[in-house]
Amino acid sequence: MAGTDLDGIIRKLAKQQHKSLTAAVKAGRDRYLALAGKAKDAAAKQRYRQMAKHAMEEGTAAARRLQMSADNAADSYARAMRKATEAAMTPKAAPAKPAVKPKAKAEGKDTAGKVRSGKAQSGKAKSGKTKA
Repeated sequence: MAGTDLDGIIRKLAKQQHKSLTAAVKAGRDRYLALAGKAKDAAAKQRYRQMAKHAMEEGTAAARRLQMSADNAADSYARAMRKATEAAMTPKAAPAKPAVKPKAKAEGKDTAGKVRSGKAQSGKAKSGKTKA
């Protein structure tokens, strides 16, 4: 499972959901058709048949929207992974190095920074230790 792509899994799950949704839609249609068969008058039969027709149309439309949404998600994932792979494979240009500063200036700042950072770190370490 780890070696497969997520877009294939998305499509597989969508296909399973599409099948189950279509089966549920057909069951609903069959229920209305059964009621139409049991109806006493012609108006009731026509009404149940029309309800069966509408139930089938609405159900298939919902199944189609679900399938399109899953296809879009799978395509989007595949496209994103393809772009990420391409970005990882392309060599990046090395950033330009800044000019070297004079040593006297750099040493004065470095020593002051080391002393300050040392004090700050020891203070953080002490305050970080709290009893729970």
